[in-house]
Order: sequence, then structure tokens, then C-alpha cells
Amino acid sequence: MRLMRYGARDGVKTPVVLDAAGKARDVSSLVADFTPETIPALRKTLDGVDLEGLPLFETQGQRLAAPVGQPRNIWGIGLNYSDHAAEAGMEVPTEPILFNKASGSYCGPNDPLLYAKGMSKLDWEVELGVVIGRSALNVSREQALDHVLGYCVVNDVSERAWQAERGGQWVKGKSFPNFCPTGPVLVTGDELGDPGKLSLWTEINGERLQDGTTEKMVFDVAAIISYMSEFIQLEPGDLICTGTPPGVGMGFKPPRYLSPGDRVRLGVEGLGEQEQVVERLAES
Repeated sequence: MRLMRYGARDGVKTPVVLDAAGKARDVSSLVADFTPETIPALRKTLDGVDLEGLPLFETQGQRLAAPVGQPRNIWGIGLNYSDHAAEAGMEVPTEPILFNKASGSYCGPNDPLLYAKGMSKLDWEVELGVVIGRSALNVSREQALDHVLGYCVVNDVSERAWQAERGGQWVKGKSFPNFCPTGPVLVTGDELGDPGKLSLWTEINGERLQDGTTEKMVFDVAAIISYMSEFIQLEPGDLICTGTPPGVGMGFKPPRYLSPGDRVRLGVEGLGEQEQVVERLAES
């Protein structure tokens, strides 16, 4: 299945499923929304439904929302690509590096990136996002993917000065509003195939700067979920951002960072594309 949602940021969202022709079918008569509360029963609700019998949803002029409602938790995995670790001049980790992004960073795939007073090193990170479908605690690597609802594109936007120069807590550089554009679509694992063999890329103002593959992950999706579930009970709707390939701004010599007006385009094979414009946030 390929799940999407449309609607104003603070308004009611319409959940849709793409049919075989790629047309959006309104499933709100079956499920009010794709949220952490409805996710556990989602496959049972939608599997086997005749999508062609459901009304078409007119997407023209509609805001594209994140494909799942506000997650309870957003998790990140640091330095999870061997070539990105080399780019950063850091050792490849022996265990997954975990960090959080504030839930308020979550937004739609094409919402603007906000450039606030005090920012100076705004950076991009294309990532494979994983959405949990059912609770996971102490699950084996072999069982881990059974707990996944699906996969999506994430931009793990980062303000590097706040991340690295303001006391060492990554969460400060990862959590500003709109620092987690997610979507456009959530694709279930049975449709996507192997998440360990996907290309992913980023273009800044039309120039391709990231061009990687999930084959370079240090820890694959199953290993990440199994590892995290040793310490944390993962819940339906939780979003895991699984790391980024080389080509981020801080990796260039000299570094390259975003400024107001810049256009960011990124995608993951089989999961669609995002596009954001950097907008200066008005001072209050």
C-alpha cells in the first residue's frame, strides 16, 4: 500500500491510498486518519479493500501533509553510513548512536525550512524513514521488520552550530519547527521490497550533492529496530530516521550551508521526492 494525507497543517487531514494507477482514493469512510491510534488496525482495515470502489480525491491545490499523523517519538541514528562517517572524520560506530528530534519538528514534505535568528550553519540530510506499525520491545533481528508499518523520505534538517557548538547535545540542532519534513508517501514493506537496496539523493538549487545508497548503512533497519527495542518500547507511529549518506553541507571543504531562498530537493528510490524552500522566519 501507498498511503498519503492532505490538509492544512492545523486542520483536518484526508487519508488516501494510491490505487494501481497512482490515483488518490479517499479512505476516510474506513479510517478517520492515519495516526498512532489507528495504525495498529490499519492493515486489517485496508487489506483487500477494492480501492477502485472508493471516491477519488482531488489533490490539486491541496497541501500535502506528512503521510502519518504526529508521532509520539522521532528517533535519529547518527553516523549510520560508513562513507558519511569518513566524510565527518569520525570512527564508524560499533553500536547505533541514538538521538531524538522534538515532535514539533515534524511537518509535511514540501513545507518551508525556517531560517531563524541565530542560525548560521543550516544543513540537509536525506534519510530513509521507518514508521513503526506495532509495539516493539526486546524483539529479535529476525522479527524486527514485522513491527514496521512502512517507509518514507525524511529530511533530517540540522543547524550544525546549535548541534555541535552549544553544549554538545544533538537534539538542540535537530528540533526547530519544520526540521523533519516527512513524506510524500508511506510505502508498506511488502510493496517496497528490500529497504537495504535503495538509492537516495539531495539537490541544492539544482546541484546534486548527495547521491548514496542504503547498502552503505552500518546498521540496517532490522538491526536498528532490534537494538532500540532492547532499551526502548517503540510504539505505533514512531518515526526512525536511519542516517544519511555523504554530501551534507558540513562535509564540504569549505562547508556549504543553506541560506534564505535556497531550494532543497531530495528523494529515496520508490518513496517519492520532497522539495522545500528556505524561508527567513520573521522576528517577533
